[in-house]
This record gives sequence, C-alpha cells and structure tokens, in this order.
Amino acid sequence: MKEIASQIEARKKARKKLPSWYNTPNIYYPPLLSVEQTSSEITAGYKSRLVSGKTLIDLTGGFGVDARFFAERTDRVFHCETHPELSDIASYNYDILGVKNITTISGDGIAYLKTSDRKFDWIYADPARRDAREKKVFMLRDCLPDIPAHLETLFERSDNILIKTSPLLDITNGITELHHIKEIHIVSVNNEVKELLWILKKDYAAPPLLKAVNLEKDKEKTFEFYRHGENDANPIFSLPQQFLYEPNAAILKAGGFKSLSEKTGSGKLHLHSHLYTSEELMEDFPGRRFRILHIYPYTKKTLKPLLNKSKANITTRNFPERVAGIRKKFGVKEGGDRYLFFTTNMNNEKIMIECRKIV
Repeated sequence: MKEIASQIEARKKARKKLPSWYNTPNIYYPPLLSVEQTSSEITAGYKSRLVSGKTLIDLTGGFGVDARFFAERTDRVFHCETHPELSDIASYNYDILGVKNITTISGDGIAYLKTSDRKFDWIYADPARRDAREKKVFMLRDCLPDIPAHLETLFERSDNILIKTSPLLDITNGITELHHIKEIHIVSVNNEVKELLWILKKDYAAPPLLKAVNLEKDKEKTFEFYRHGENDANPIFSLPQQFLYEPNAAILKAGGFKSLSEKTGSGKLHLHSHLYTSEELMEDFPGRRFRILHIYPYTKKTLKPLLNKSKANITTRNFPERVAGIRKKFGVKEGGDRYLFFTTNMNNEKIMIECRKIV
C-alpha cells in the first residue's frame, strides 16, 4: 500500500509537469522528490534545442526527462545514474515510451568518462544542489558532482558542455567558477525562473552571451545581451509616459537593465527602478505591459483617501517600503484588476503609478 500511495502521489505531480509520462499507461514513478527535482517537459524541450550531433552523455540522468528529449536531437544518448533503482526505472520507462536510442548506465557519470575512451558531441550535467549530508548548497563547487573540479576531464571527452544549475545560483559566481562560457540561458516558465543553463565551448575565450527566455504554452520571448555590453549601454531615462512595462523574471535575473532600454527604445524610470515607459504601445516588450491611468506623489495625505479599503495588485521597484507594509499602511487588500507600482522616478521622487494591465 505504501508503494501504491507513492506511485499515486508522483503521478499527480507529473500531470502538468510531465504530460507525456502521465498520459502513457504503465509508467513507473520514482519517489516523489525525484519527480519534483526533474526538469519539466517544457524546459527539457528547450534544452534539447541547444544540442545536436551523434552522441550525448547525461552525467546525472535521474528520472531521465532531459535525456528523453536529448534523444530527439542526437543519434545516441548515454544516461548515467548513481542510484541503481532510479537507473532501472529510467530504463524501464524508455521502453514503455518507445525510446530506443538511450543507453542507461548504472554508475557515476564522471567515473564512466574517466574509464571510457569515447568522445561525445555533448556532455550534459545537472549537479545535485545538496551535499553528502543532504544539506542545500548554492556554489557550484559544493554540488555533486563538483563540475568546476572536473572541467579538464569533461573537455577531454567533448568540446561542448551543457550545465543546468539552480535559478538561485548567482550568475557572477557561476562565471567565476566556470571557464570557456559561450552562453548563459536564464529560463523562466510563465514568468517564473526555473533554471540557468551554461553552454561551455572548449577554448572559447570571448565574453558570454546572456539569453533571458520566458516560455509559455504557445510562445517564447527571448532577450539577448552581452554582460560587458551592459556596462557600456546608454539607457534612455524618462518620466512615466502613456505605457509602463515590467521586464519578465528572466531579465530581472539576468540583469540586462540598461541594455533593455537601449535595445527596445523604451524609457527607464530610474537607474535602479527597472521599470520602463513609452508614449506608444510596444507590442514586443519582453514582460508585462500596462496603460498608465494616474501618477501620484507618495504622500500619506494624497494616497490614504484613494487606497483605503480598496483592492489592488502592488509591486515595488527601487522603493524603501515593502509591499506588506504598504498594504498595512493604506488598508489595501490583494487582488482585483487595479495595478499599483510604488517606485522612484528619474528625479529621485517617490511615486505611485496606477495602471491597467494590457493582455
């Protein structure tokens, strides 16, 4: 009964995250934690578009979702997994799914590389963000396996390496720990950052390209910039105009704030506010779009009569107070179709912008 209950819970988790598995009869699920930690189909599909060639080895195979999608882009995939039961589950499910070009290897992926004389077109790894004592870690060198310590071995076996890391990893720290980084993909799903992807190319010496990607059911928005170019970018600063824009979560994580203004031609409200504006509606801005209804100075005397016992969605950007404090101070409940942005404008004035969301 315990095993049946475990299968039911894991399958429930897979319903939206892994519809191909959920909708296939006779799939066997690992413990719930493995399903929670695995990539979703939408992010695995995105990763698969980054690779090509004849062979790929997944050093940290797990439940096998990423390898399943890599198998659509490469002739042969090797799935390594240190836990024998999880390796067996992945192998069994590949047969059920009709995937014939994945070889499962029960054992340590790094050890397999060291004993093999095979070269691969791509090496993929998703290091576990817990140490040997199951304690959460945040630096790459503390994850398992320790990718920075094994980079030399990896580049002996492939010219192309793809690494998935937690969205909590600091990008600057990642750049410091890794070498030969060609691209960094910050991947969000429905405006929630899910993973960072690092593409390493042997002997690559130029600055990395950052790609902030937001995936939705039937569309994808990407904003690209170079980290060194961000420092030299010339943003346009502006007071709020007719429309307001909030960058998606991937851009907020990537940090291309000046580049975003320069490339889109939108006005930035303040160097540190990360809200943008324009006179004409920008259809392709990578984020949420709003029509500005009113702009108010941030004073209790002005705002108390307007907000008391009302409903609104509140966002703060470059503002000294938190959302919870603002709600308490002015008696604003959460919800409704009213959007309030508390921020600082280019004249260093604290303001509230009342908006209506553009769908």
